[in-house]
Amino acid sequence: MEGISSLSDIQSALSKQNQKFTLPVLVDYYLSRISEKQELNAFVEVFDHEARNQAILVQEKIDAGTAGKLAGMVIGIKDNICYQDHQVSASSRILENYVSPFSATVVVRLLAEDAIIIGRLNCDEFAMGASNESSFYGPVKNNADLSKVSGGSSGGSAVAVQAGLCLAALGTDTGGSVRQPAAFCGVVGLKPTYGRVSRHGIISYASSFDQVGPITNCVEDAAILLEIISGPDEYDSTASSKPVPYYSSENNSHKNLKIAYLSEALHSAGLDPEVKQAFEKSIAILKDAGHVVEPVSFELLEYVVPTYYILTMAEASSNLARYDGVHYGYRSNRSTDLESTYKTSRSEGFGPEVKRRIILGTFVLSAGYYDAYYAKAQKVRRLIRDKTNDILNKYDFIMLPTAPTPAFTIGEKSDDPVVNYLADIFTVQASLAGIPAISLPAGNNKNGLPLGIQFLGKRFGETELLNFSKTYCKLIDSDRIDSN
Repeated sequence: MEGISSLSDIQSALSKQNQKFTLPVLVDYYLSRISEKQELNAFVEVFDHEARNQAILVQEKIDAGTAGKLAGMVIGIKDNICYQDHQVSASSRILENYVSPFSATVVVRLLAEDAIIIGRLNCDEFAMGASNESSFYGPVKNNADLSKVSGGSSGGSAVAVQAGLCLAALGTDTGGSVRQPAAFCGVVGLKPTYGRVSRHGIISYASSFDQVGPITNCVEDAAILLEIISGPDEYDSTASSKPVPYYSSENNSHKNLKIAYLSEALHSAGLDPEVKQAFEKSIAILKDAGHVVEPVSFELLEYVVPTYYILTMAEASSNLARYDGVHYGYRSNRSTDLESTYKTSRSEGFGPEVKRRIILGTFVLSAGYYDAYYAKAQKVRRLIRDKTNDILNKYDFIMLPTAPTPAFTIGEKSDDPVVNYLADIFTVQASLAGIPAISLPAGNNKNGLPLGIQFLGKRFGETELLNFSKTYCKLIDSDRIDSN
């Protein structure tokens, strides 16, 4: 199976005219890879028997010519995406052994097109983190260097694709949780426009930010996955009713574009020199290809992280109130009455990072502090959104590093949460503005760690963003070949 890294490759190999292997053989290959790479800790559960049985059924459809668009795609789902009659825990003790009675809309749509779900993937607890170190199941390790973090919170999803444990994965992106691990692992990570994809069946962290997004080896697979999982949903009133374009069949645009990059980002004190070098190289490559790439000022950059964390922690404190030891999930055996059930179950069930965010979120919503923090952050969010849209009215895309550094060492930042939060400095802008953004591989640093470049597009401008991403990837690949 070496060298096969896209759905089109797999579907070609599975076709009756060119059958190099069957789908059951492919599933067995991925299952063996998962077994070989257990040290990565990417999966919290593997659906081995179910995946094998599903492979037989889908292979019959392929042979009969009745298979869906995703036939041949073996995919993992983040452990905060509900799948009927399967456990889902958001990688938290408080949902230990919880079995979902229904499937998320994105899961229903994947299965309807004959994707095979091979397992659930490790993540930061309740998707709160940028390193996948807050998981109840332990950290996910980066396949490029086992001493490094995977990124978060969708670290298991990114590493599973990076290490070839499945073809693609679904993650969720609240403030960069698809894009940042994609950058750390050298794969493609897409955050759609808020409302493009239904949130029904997604365990909530911050409801006005959360979006499901694909992590893949190539832009083409991200496009077809987005096409399948997008669209209106009667179970989610925030899902847009806008028609879903045929992202997978849109022609690549070769016209020259105008791209802005934030001068404050390029001169940020925390920007790693090799990340800066890769970013400047990407600018030069795009200019050589005829695109206009210009610096613009975004004086609000220093406010994006505090604004994001005030708002998301406030929403988290509300969303996580439902985990009380009474309704479902973990219940402490030290409980003696209703009040002690709440206190002990939540104290024992939640990890330190989740408890920190609940406490801070409750604080910023409390009487006397609401106006000083939460209400003010909402106003700043509006300023950030308006300024971002103003730039996008003049340019086709905004260009940023995905993360200020390559993947860092496991445990390096765990003692200082503020330092960890600053890892989101370049990803939260798109989340605050509700616009689409994609992280694309941009080579490796001298130690072989992957680097990522991010592009932000106009609201519901995924078609243009994906088309341009294909162009960018070809330019980077050509430059790499020429350099060698």
